[in-house]
Amino acid sequence: MSAPREQFGSRIGFILAAAGSAVGIGNMVGFPVAATKNGGGAFLLIYAIFVLMVCLPVMLAEMSVGRRTKKDPFGAYKTLAPNEPHWAVSGWLAVLTPFMIGIFYTVITVWLLGYLVKIIAGDLTLLAQPETFGSFINSTDIFIYMALVAGIVFLILQGGVREGIEKAAKILMPSLFIMLLALVVFVLTLDNAFAGVQYYLIPDFSKITGAVVNAALSQAFFSLSLGMGILITYGSYLGNNNPIPSSAKLVALTDTSVAFVAGLMVLPAIFSFNPNTNTADLSDSSIGLIFSFLPKIFLALQASIGYTGASAVAAIFFLLVFFAAITSLVSIIEVPNAAIMDSTGLSRKKSLGFLGLILGTLTILASTSFGMFDWTTSFTSYAGQSKSVFDVIIDVFYETILPLNGLLICIFVIYRWKKANLNKELETGDDNYKGSIFERYVNFSVGTFIPVILFLVFVNTVALKYFGYNFIG
Repeated sequence: MSAPREQFGSRIGFILAAAGSAVGIGNMVGFPVAATKNGGGAFLLIYAIFVLMVCLPVMLAEMSVGRRTKKDPFGAYKTLAPNEPHWAVSGWLAVLTPFMIGIFYTVITVWLLGYLVKIIAGDLTLLAQPETFGSFINSTDIFIYMALVAGIVFLILQGGVREGIEKAAKILMPSLFIMLLALVVFVLTLDNAFAGVQYYLIPDFSKITGAVVNAALSQAFFSLSLGMGILITYGSYLGNNNPIPSSAKLVALTDTSVAFVAGLMVLPAIFSFNPNTNTADLSDSSIGLIFSFLPKIFLALQASIGYTGASAVAAIFFLLVFFAAITSLVSIIEVPNAAIMDSTGLSRKKSLGFLGLILGTLTILASTSFGMFDWTTSFTSYAGQSKSVFDVIIDVFYETILPLNGLLICIFVIYRWKKANLNKELETGDDNYKGSIFERYVNFSVGTFIPVILFLVFVNTVALKYFGYNFIG
C-alpha cells in the first residue's frame, strides 16, 4: 500500500509555491526589456491578453490533471490513458523537459550566487569590467558555487511539500516582493528615471509585428511555467477543497505583477545611467543584461550614494534575482523527483540523491561549454551555427519542447480525458465555476484555437532554430 500523497498545507502556500515556479529570471530582466524593445505598453497589453486568453486555460488543464490523478506528469498520463503508449510518451516528455531545463537553470543560478558573493566582498568594480563575466564562468570557482546551490535546493526539497517547498515559498516569495518594491522606490528617485518609465509604459503600436506578437505569447507561456509538468506536479499536491480556477488566476496575476513591477525597476535604472539610451542596443539576452550590463549601472550609482551604497543596491538586486531563480529551480527539479518517487517507490532522500547525481554530472558538462572544454563548447551545429551543450539544451527543451508539451496537454484533456471530466475536476471546490462564462470559455479555447496557436509556435520554432527560416515576420 502506497503512502498518502503529500499535500500543501494551505491555499496561500500552494499559490506562493506555484507563483515561485513562475517568477524567475525572465520576469526580473527579460520581460522588462522585451516589453521596451517591442512597443512598450502595446507589448504589455498583448502579453496580458495572452496570459488571460491562452495561458490561464492551459494552467487549469495542467492543474486539474495533476489533482485528479495525484501523480507526476508521467504517472498522470498513464493513469488517465492506461495501455496507450503514445500518451505515455507525452508523460515522459513532460518529465524529461523540466529535468533538462533544470540543467541550464542551475548554471545560471550558480552565476547569480557567484556574483552576489563577489558584490558582498566588495568586487563591484571588478564585475563592471566587460571581461569579468567570461573569465568568471570559465573559472573553477563555479564548482564551489554549484555545490552551494545544490545544497540549498536539496535542503528545500528534502523537507517535502509542506515543510520544504511550501515553507521556502512562504519565506522567499514575500521577501522577493518586499525587496523588489524597495528597489523600485529607490530607482524612481534617481535622475531621469521617469524617462525610463515613460518609454516602458507608453504604447508604440508601430512596433507591433507578427514576430512581436509571437514574442509576447512565448514570454507569457514560458513565464507561467507551462509545459514543464510543474503545474501537474503541484496540482497533485492540492486538496480537493482548494479551488483550482481562482488559485490559477492568483498565480497568473502574481507572476504578471512581478514582471510588470520589475520593469519599473530595470528600465528607469538604465535610463538614469544613460539618458540617451537606445533600447535597440539593449541585449535580448537576460544573461547579457544581468551579468554584463547591470553591474555597470550599479557602479555608476556611486556618484550619488557612494561605493558602499552602490554595492548594497547591487547586492539586493542579485539577491532578489537569486531568490527568484531558487524558487523556480526547486519547482523544476521537483517534477522529475516526484516521477522517480512515484515510479520506483524510493524515499524522497534517496530519489533526490539519485537525481542529483545525474543532474549534477550533466550540469557540470553544461557549465564547461563556454570555452572551458572544446568538445562541450563546440558540441554540434545546425542552422549554420555552432552550438554548445548549453545552447542545445535551451534550443531543444526550453524553446522547442515546451510549446509541444502545452499542445499535447490540451489535446489530451479535451479529446482523451474529455471535457466533462475536466469540468468536473475544476468545479470541485469551486461552486462558482460551474456553468460560468469562464467555464464555457475554457472548454472552447482549450479544444479549438489554443492548440492551433501552440502548434504554430512549435512549427515556427523548429523552422527558425534548426533550419534558419522564420514563418513569422
